Amino acid sequence: MCRIFGSFAAGAGAGAGAAAARAARPDAAELAAVSARQRHGGPDEHEVLSGAGWSLGCDRLAVTDPCGGQQPYRLAHMPGILAVLNGELYNHTELRLHLAARGHRFPDKCDGTLLPALYAEYGPAFTEHLEGMFAVAVLDLRPGRTQLVLAVDDMGMKPVHWHHDPADGSTRFASEIPALLAFEGVRIAPREDSLDTVLATRTSFSSRTALDGIEVLAPGATAVVRPGCRPVVRRRAPQPAQSSLQFDTQDVLRREVRRLAESELPVCAITSGGLDSGLVTALAAEYARETDAPPLHTFHLTYKGRWPDSEVAHARSVARRARTVHHEVALDPDEFGSLLTRTVRHLGQPNADPIALSTYALFRAVREAGFTVALAGDGADELFGGYERMRAALDAPEADWVGAYVDALSAAPRLLREHLYTPAYRAYIAEQGSAADRIEQELRGHGGAGGPDRMTALTAFETRWRLPAYHLRRVDHLSMAWAVETRLPFCQPGVVAHARSLPPGALRGKRALYEAGRELLPASVLARPKQPFTLPIAAMLTPGSPLLDTVRELLSPGRLVLGGKLRADRVRKLLTRQLERPNQRDAQALWALAVHELWTDVVQGMRIPVGCVA
Repeated sequence: MCRIFGSFAAGAGAGAGAAAARAARPDAAELAAVSARQRHGGPDEHEVLSGAGWSLGCDRLAVTDPCGGQQPYRLAHMPGILAVLNGELYNHTELRLHLAARGHRFPDKCDGTLLPALYAEYGPAFTEHLEGMFAVAVLDLRPGRTQLVLAVDDMGMKPVHWHHDPADGSTRFASEIPALLAFEGVRIAPREDSLDTVLATRTSFSSRTALDGIEVLAPGATAVVRPGCRPVVRRRAPQPAQSSLQFDTQDVLRREVRRLAESELPVCAITSGGLDSGLVTALAAEYARETDAPPLHTFHLTYKGRWPDSEVAHARSVARRARTVHHEVALDPDEFGSLLTRTVRHLGQPNADPIALSTYALFRAVREAGFTVALAGDGADELFGGYERMRAALDAPEADWVGAYVDALSAAPRLLREHLYTPAYRAYIAEQGSAADRIEQELRGHGGAGGPDRMTALTAFETRWRLPAYHLRRVDHLSMAWAVETRLPFCQPGVVAHARSLPPGALRGKRALYEAGRELLPASVLARPKQPFTLPIAAMLTPGSPLLDTVRELLSPGRLVLGGKLRADRVRKLLTRQLERPNQRDAQALWALAVHELWTDVVQGMRIPVGCVA
């Protein structure tokens, strides 16, 4: 698990001649600044290589073969091919045996060491042989073959952000947006529709980010960059996995949890008190006992004081049943203001989920307890139909199921956000189209009255676009902010293929997962209503709450008027209504507005001295 970055320009890898003369070696100080912006995710080792028109760097978090695996990877018998990897390749042992039989030699047992050889054998199609969570960059500097290849796993668990400058044909990439912005050739330009996007969908979807000119590689995509050309991006066909109805859900999940629980470093689990993380916890603890490993440690985040919807008792129940060493992390609400700024900085773009603060604080505690690897339950709701909005969409009449579903995705429903916009901004969004409109267009081609097509459309959208943008990018950035590698059993190919093979009835309300948990989890956890692991934001945006002053300041009339997109008087009335009659809808809308306002401040300061992202 690492942070990666690099650049590729016209003339890169060229021999003697005019093109090579124009392609200067990237500035060492600039590359050092890029690395420093994401060093928190790779504190164990740092190296960057560069030449005429190219650079390739890595900040390493040493997990697999900690004493080996120096990046960028290069093999003595494969000169001219360099690679860097962020993530874990779970099938690297099998791939190494296959490549060794073809004559390749490797200096260590690190998973990424085999990447140059795999690329030499298969070219850009090498990614079709990888299984795991990964973001990979391969630089081919061989004469006549010069190119850069970027690729991410099928679920988008590991991100790559990139920028192409059409003026000089250069392409730059990095694991995190603040690091990418440290390249001198990358300019800051917030998208005009970023406010509407964060209100309509809570964060940027597809390959877009909130910054114009910066894209994120879509799940399952490979980009090939030739010198001086814009990246050509293609989405790979998902690889079939060995999973079918002959295996039950518990067995499939058990196999993936055990595979991910194997590590040269101690592994812990995130235990919210719900079904998904409870299953992962129970199966990981079971594996620890069967292999005579030390007892599994589990971590649960709560808040000091008395707040509604506490999951402490449920998490304790799961931990007690699984016989884990349980850690309750009590976060002080007085810290929320500083945590908000740090999470927005690390994410690099607005994400309206209040869980970001909790996620950041939770992984801080995991790292402080001495753990580098954590198992988590993200992805289950999207794959197994766990969200209430999905159930409601399946039951809705044909005429209006899409609109209601898209509104349920939002931080502020369409009528509310249009009410808050100035006439000029409302007209702009009407002309350009909203992110919500694009989602509706995608879904309206599916989901007939029969039901199965509708479920397929919903799970496809949730897993391809919303899961990576809203959840996986947040988990990646905020766990790696503390140098913690988070492994996600539900996002592994075997579980994904199994979920997609189930009949629609088994996916309604996660029926297959409840059946899988019947022997593993306490009855109280199985019987409890579903609730998200997040801040009780409606209760916290009330008089006397530490968050209230922060939100008030970010939504002050003076700054909103200067922004020109929001009616300051109507935002003030929304805040007044929340203070008089606290409710989840108004609190979520106010939170999204505040996050976007803070993000605009952070963006302006992203060309800041090295070391400010901490």
